[in-house]
Amino acid sequence: MTVASGKAVVSLITGLEDAERVTVAFLVAVGAAESGRPTLMFLTKEAARLAVAGVATAVACEGCPPLAALIARYAAAGGRYLVCPICFDARHLDKGALIDGATLGGTVPMWEWIGDAGATTFSY
Repeated sequence: MTVASGKAVVSLITGLEDAERVTVAFLVAVGAAESGRPTLMFLTKEAARLAVAGVATAVACEGCPPLAALIARYAAAGGRYLVCPICFDARHLDKGALIDGATLGGTVPMWEWIGDAGATTFSY
């Protein structure tokens, strides 16, 4: 497989209230990360909950991969999460329960991660 060089950012605002949308976002992120692209998921609004261990366990539809399996693949491929600290704190979530690869950070750290070369972006 050819290793891609460009970065990918997947912005997700939806949580388990729309598990199919979350599944699609993770499929895109996993595809980018497994293709060798440095990949960042920017989790805001209800998606901030997905960065808490034990939350993303749904299966969105018949034939859909379990979210836990997609999270494991994403981690194995080196995928990272940037979680909106305002969204996280507004939901009174536990900072000590963040999943591997997740850090709290807003738009400035996201732009710093993207850098001058830019990134391919997806928004869900």
